[in-house]
Amino acid sequence: MRNIKVILAYDGTRYCGFQKQPGGSPTIQGVLEACLAQLAGEEIKVTAAGRTDAGVHARGQVVNFFAAWTIPTDRVVPALNSLLPDDIAALAAEEVPAAFHARKSARAKTYVYTVYNAPVRHPLYRLYALHMEVPLDVAGMQAAAACLVGRHDFSSFQNTGRPVASAVRHLYEVGVERDGPLVKFTFRADGFLYQMVRIIVGTLLEVGLGRLNPEGVRAILAARDRRRAGPTAPPHGLCLEHVEY
Repeated sequence: MRNIKVILAYDGTRYCGFQKQPGGSPTIQGVLEACLAQLAGEEIKVTAAGRTDAGVHARGQVVNFFAAWTIPTDRVVPALNSLLPDDIAALAAEEVPAAFHARKSARAKTYVYTVYNAPVRHPLYRLYALHMEVPLDVAGMQAAAACLVGRHDFSSFQNTGRPVASAVRHLYEVGVERDGPLVKFTFRADGFLYQMVRIIVGTLLEVGLGRLNPEGVRAILAARDRRRAGPTAPPHGLCLEHVEY
């Protein structure tokens, strides 16, 4: 059996997340495994670096799977892309050691959340950025974001739904930058809790709107109480950018 690693990009708009769901709802995993089954002539199970939620996108999702096929590695990408729909693409593929695991072997992941911050909405950003009309205080959000860098218990920024043994994560980087009308939030960590990035973004946006000060974010982190944090930002502004191994 060969262990194959594939880097994927996808538009998550019409999918109910990455992970397969009962009832046949469209998912990235479901579509990918169906295409792999056509190529392999047998059922293939994939493992993903991150189980992105419904509506979340990816530029650098990583999956791996075991297959007994004889397809040369350099033909995996064109073979997959000949079967995948237009909103999912394989970008690269390689054979990796049997011990490689897309999720467990990952050292860090980077997510980017995009806000389109302008008085008038832009139709070309509607599926990939959250529109906010009120000008955001980027400097204030940068100061608040700095409070979150490091190894902390992020219980305040976790929604229920996926039980975990520990809510401690190491957040290596939180960046907040404006590029014209776009405000981009970059998060790099050794792992993320369920909807952690979107809750942090929702909380930082409270700072950007002047409803919360940076020290308030520090207090929310220390409280370890989801009720203290801001709302969960909508999924369509979020993208899994990169996974490090």
